[in-house]
Amino acid sequence: MSTTPYIPSKEQHEITAVQWLLRDGDIAEPGYAKRLFWQYDRGDIKAPAWRVKEWDCYVVSNQDYGMVIIISDSGFVGNLFVSIVDFHAGNTTTKTVVTPFPLGKWGLPATSAEGHVEHEAGGMNLGFYHGGDKRVLRGIVKGFGPEKQELRIDLTLTDLPEETTVIATPLGKPGHFYYNQKINCMRVRGTAAAGDRVWAFDPADSFATLDWGRGVWTYENTWLWSSLNTALPDGSVFGWNLGYGFGDTSAASENMLLYNGRAHKLQEVTFHLPQKDGKDDFMSPWTFTSSDGRLEMDFAPVYDNANINDLGLICMSGHQVFGKFTGRAVLDDGKVIELKERMGFVEKYHNKW
Repeated sequence: MSTTPYIPSKEQHEITAVQWLLRDGDIAEPGYAKRLFWQYDRGDIKAPAWRVKEWDCYVVSNQDYGMVIIISDSGFVGNLFVSIVDFHAGNTTTKTVVTPFPLGKWGLPATSAEGHVEHEAGGMNLGFYHGGDKRVLRGIVKGFGPEKQELRIDLTLTDLPEETTVIATPLGKPGHFYYNQKINCMRVRGTAAAGDRVWAFDPADSFATLDWGRGVWTYENTWLWSSLNTALPDGSVFGWNLGYGFGDTSAASENMLLYNGRAHKLQEVTFHLPQKDGKDDFMSPWTFTSSDGRLEMDFAPVYDNANINDLGLICMSGHQVFGKFTGRAVLDDGKVIELKERMGFVEKYHNKW
């Protein structure tokens, strides 16, 4: 087994009042929050526009299939991305469109709490719309899959939780930072359809995570991230956001349990990624442990949704592994959550951008 080293976050510094994110281009006060207390303004960034990274990424799934939908402005390159993973068939269908130098012109909102974003390029038209107590994801993707059909996406996300995972992390270089919110456990209703194939999402067992990121990243980074959302037998909703691998997390980790709309902070979580012949073995069983003893999980991989794009100077490559988690997690009040074979994912990505 191997682990990826991290900078321990002993203090777990929580932000509880509204403040500006940046001061002279650096994070004014690193830490974590359960709401969007930091205010992001692209005008406060001192780095050139081509270094600024902004993205909205939704991961929608149930026990049968998952979908990843991304609108991303990485400064020197923009990306529209849709991927549908069939857990039973063990396959994925993906279309991505890359355009040069959006440089902030795509208009991604400065907050996830309001605003819309939509963009069209290369036969793809994606839009994310904020409706107060709901979010709507729509898309038309031409030439999708081996039969080059038109994919139509129409999803409505409800039950937006009161508390989420928010982090502000310095990246160890002046003017470089990562501001991120993960919104877990949103219920999903709607469909994605191409030809006679329909991927239906029922709010009884379908959930979404929003990965909302803004920042100026250093050139080369590796990270690990895991997300899970599920309905428990008693009707409660449980999920988590776990991650590490980059930046100075001495103020706080991003590890959080989510239960019925409330966030419960964990300390350090380690992803025990198996090795084979000296390399990461993504499809063998993993384990997850936390430094505070509040998370112990086994992970049985089902499908590796690998996305390998290594062009030398530019690299956006990684493994998003969907699979089933079994184990226990402990909330702040001591309540124990038991999971058995609930679908979630873990990813390891390496970027040079």
